[in-house]
Amino acid sequence: MVDPVVTMQWLRDREATSKVEGVVGVVLADVRWYLDGRSGHEAYLRGHIPGAVFVDLESCLAGPGGPRAGRHPLPAPEVFAAGMRRLGISDATTVVAYDDAGGVIAARLVWMLRVTGHDAALLDGGIEAYAGPLDVGEVTREPGVFSSAEWPSDRLVDIDDLEGPGLLLLDARDRSRFDGDVEPIDPRRGHIPGARSLPCRQNLDADGRVLEAAKLRERFEAVGVDDTTNVVSYCGSGVTACFNLIALEVAGFPPGRLYPGSWSQYSHAAERPVA
Repeated sequence: MVDPVVTMQWLRDREATSKVEGVVGVVLADVRWYLDGRSGHEAYLRGHIPGAVFVDLESCLAGPGGPRAGRHPLPAPEVFAAGMRRLGISDATTVVAYDDAGGVIAARLVWMLRVTGHDAALLDGGIEAYAGPLDVGEVTREPGVFSSAEWPSDRLVDIDDLEGPGLLLLDARDRSRFDGDVEPIDPRRGHIPGARSLPCRQNLDADGRVLEAAKLRERFEAVGVDDTTNVVSYCGSGVTACFNLIALEVAGFPPGRLYPGSWSQYSHAAERPVA
């Protein structure tokens, strides 16, 4: 399987190899989305890396949201598969995904593909890694052949699993939300009791590139992660939590697990304690 984070040079080399040797090519996926309500699709239409298709988080990467399930629960496997097929992605396709936030949103697609056995990676640096002129308008591809696969239960936890023994919960939200100083969208402030703060955006350096493996490993070790830890990642709605799971893999730790409902589900459950 391809590394979880690749560079623009890797992408150029792969494209050159595919032309010469006929190996499976790469589909670029633009996964821009904004919590403040701006349209990722409109941003894509105004300018995207040439050849990239737009992946809509709400329809392709999430099921119907609500207080009981959270804002962005995982979609039904057949819905995800149908979305990938519409975008021209097949089982053998390598997907390289990007956004304009260093990968914190695009990581959701990468994680979903990787846990179901598909080749996928984040483009390090996101859209800013591309130095050439951007294309405008929509890109369409011939439909792909993408098989539906169940979400692996060993890579997920639900709200009733959170108090299980041996779990280390990592909260990917900004520290101000973890501490309960602010809460822009969910009904209660704070965090799940026992969770530790690991803001996912701090996995990036000042240039918006993913930190090298050794520095990521230091970040995880500082909050108690080692090679035996059963890590569970959550955030506001299960999207940016995937960036911590990708970073965990880059750092060389065993795979973590996603709590898809995240704070958007937990904070609506009034009977559950909040720290």
